[in-house]
Order: sequence, then C-alpha cells, then structure tokens
Amino acid sequence: MSDQYDDQRPVAVITGGARGIGAATGMHLATSGWRVAFIDVVGSKSPRFNRDALDYSLATAADLDSAVAAVERIAGAGSAVGLVADVCDQDALTHSVTEAVELFGRLDAAIAAAGTIAGGSPLWLTTDIEWQAMNDSNLRGVFHLIRAAVPYLIARPRPTGGRFVAVASAAALQGHERLGSYSAAKAAVVSLIRTLAVELGPKSVTANAVAPGSTRTAMLEASAAIYELSSVEDFSVHHPMGRLIEPSEVAAAIGWLCSPEASAVTGAVVPVDGGMTVS
Repeated sequence: MSDQYDDQRPVAVITGGARGIGAATGMHLATSGWRVAFIDVVGSKSPRFNRDALDYSLATAADLDSAVAAVERIAGAGSAVGLVADVCDQDALTHSVTEAVELFGRLDAAIAAAGTIAGGSPLWLTTDIEWQAMNDSNLRGVFHLIRAAVPYLIARPRPTGGRFVAVASAAALQGHERLGSYSAAKAAVVSLIRTLAVELGPKSVTANAVAPGSTRTAMLEASAAIYELSSVEDFSVHHPMGRLIEPSEVAAAIGWLCSPEASAVTGAVVPVDGGMTVS
C-alpha cells in the first residue's frame, strides 16, 4: 500500500482549479495542511458542451501545472495533483474524483469552482445556445460534482463529516442586465446547495455556497468585454468598499467553510462582495 494512504492530512477536490478562485482556494487550504486535487478542462473540446457560445478563454495545461506547483511549494511534494476533466461530462468527472481518492486515500471536501460566462443581450434576445452553455458549465457542473463526490464525503467518520462548497455569484442575488442566463444558473446553484444541505444534514456533511462580487479573475475580464468596459477596475464602483475582490479573499471564505470551526454552518450563502449585495 502506498505511503500516501497513511497520510492523514485532509483532502479536497476543486473543479475549475487551474486558475482564479479555484487555484487560490487550493493554495489557501495548503497553508492549513490540506492536500489538493485540482480538476480542470484545460481548454479541451467536449461534445457535451457547446463552447462556441463563449467568448472566453479556458484555462491551459500550464495553468493547471502552475496551480499544482504552488500548492507543493507550500505543503510539500506529492500534496497536489492536476487532473483533466470536463465538469459537463459526468463519467470523466467521476473518474477524476475517484482517481483523487485512490491517490490520496480519502476525501474531506469538494469545491465546485468551475464556471464560465457569456452574455451581452437582454433575456428576450438570449439564444438557446448561450442559455444552455451557462447552465451546462455553471449549474450542471455543480450537480455532477455532487454525484461524484458526495458518496465519498458521507463515508467520512462522524462527527467530523465532509464539506461541499459551491462558488455561486453576487449575480445570483441581484438582477444583472445582459447576464440573464449566467445569473439564472448561479441562482439555481444557490437553490441546489440549500437542498443538498437539508439532505446531507443527517449525515454530518455540510453544504454551502459563496457569492463573490467582482473578483479579479479571467472571468471578470470577460465580463468587462461584455459590458464594453475599458478596465475591470470599472466594476469596483458597485462595491461600497470601492475596490475589486481578490481571489484569495474568496478562497479564505471557502477555507473557513471547510474548517472544523464551520461545522454548524450549512445551507448558507456567504457573500464575499465588498458590500455589493447590500448596497
């Protein structure tokens, strides 16, 4: 048996882990001794998801390698792995989660950070292709991770249980013009997590969501293009704090939700938005 099975450090799988909030979350968890399996599609084409609807560059293999290297610099060699799978492909995602469990010997948290963005038109002019693409990547991907990871999370010894965290959006809690399909998918993620929290409660597994505001990521750059803004900094006017959110700040909230200190928090939607949704 591999020595890794004797390593009792907790393990997280993170979809969309190659960059942005997903990569930052892996680094944050590593500072607390976690091992991390990053899962990302890294630019590959999938017949299950029409990416022609997106004017959005997916992460690369180099991004995934960089995320793994960053965690290993913090937590040591063998503390991270990068796996390639499309969250829209249930079989591929389930295989990657299983591979992570076989490699590390356990699973303590699953974090659904994968997502894409598209928009630019009012709802009544939104195409079926865009609508489906937003639901595929932002909602169906979370559902697929639930099916892949929850059986391992509920196998954790009680009372410690496991953790499931999904990245929603401030757009799930407010109306955002020209982002109707994206906002609807993220709002559905909130509902999905609340249902999951009720179902997992008796099994001592928590399920929560974070709702970031405008966060300095590749997705925000794509959002700036949708709104024809010259700079992502223009989004900071929507935050009472007057600045953008950093991926590390969202990662810190996710890290807390995965910690023992958050064992009584479930079904919550934690805003990390500089006050965006209360203004």
